Order: sequence, then C-alpha cells, then structure tokens
Amino acid sequence: MIFSIICAIAKNNELGSKNALLWNLPIDMKHFRETTSGHPIIMGQRTYESIGRILPNRRNIIITNDLNYKIEGAEIVFSILELIDLCKKTGVDNEEFFVIGGGMIYKQMMEYANKLYITHVNASFSEADTFFPIIDKNIWEKSIEDKHTKDDKNIYDCNFVIYKKY
Repeated sequence: MIFSIICAIAKNNELGSKNALLWNLPIDMKHFRETTSGHPIIMGQRTYESIGRILPNRRNIIITNDLNYKIEGAEIVFSILELIDLCKKTGVDNEEFFVIGGGMIYKQMMEYANKLYITHVNASFSEADTFFPIIDKNIWEKSIEDKHTKDDKNIYDCNFVIYKKY
C-alpha cells in the first residue's frame, strides 16, 4: 500500500482560509482529477464538507472525530491508526491511496506518506489560516517537475512536483 499526499500550496505553504481554497486554478483541478481518478481518496470531515459531495470514480474515506458521522457512499474512520488498518485490510498490493486534505490530516499523514504530489502555486496569501507542513529536503527528494505558466484561465504560474521519500 502506498500513501500519497496531493495538494496545492502557495509560496509560504498556504493551503486555504476558512475551509476554502485560496485560488482557482483549473489546470490544478484537472491535474487532481486525472491523478486521483480510480484511486481511493482520504480526507478529513471538514474537507469533505467543503467539497460537499462524494467524488466520483474513487473510493472515498473520511476521517472524523464524530462517532455518529455517516455519509452514504463513504467509509468513515475515527483515527489515523484505524485508517491504516482499514487500508491494509481492504487495499490491494501496491495500491495508491491519496490523502486530499485538510491541513490536520496532511500533518498527521506526513510520516506515513511515500509520495507527495504538490502543486506549487507561485503566489502568497496573507489571509491563509491553514498551512501544509514543511517539506523536509532531508526526507523528500524531488523526482518530477512540470512547470506551467499562467494563462487566460489560470492566474498564477504553478509547478506540479512529485517528491519521493529517500
């Protein structure tokens, strides 16, 4: 089983504000859909609620502290350890599970992650209240980078980068 984290972060590791993204980059949304389609996704309750629906063509797993939380079409777990146990029991060898947010889930899953799919957004956002953990260059190495220049649909330059653990 492979745990991969996927997210977009700005220059100072900004992720969002008030449970919403800080930018609208259609190229990043397309990258997210194409990368996670057909794979299980893992998210916190607040991330699920900000999306507002089950994402299609993916096994949706939600982590919450609310023992009464139920969402039709999703699997619910109540801790990272329960999540890992579920993935071990129900996943297939070398299956890639994508952690899609939010900030607290990213922080908790960094030690278990094997890969990071990071969209680096070339901008800063002072209103951010949620941040991605520091990517420690002693632990993570950049393996692939794909640069994109802003255009009429995407107002910021961004780079799609895949990091692998040393």
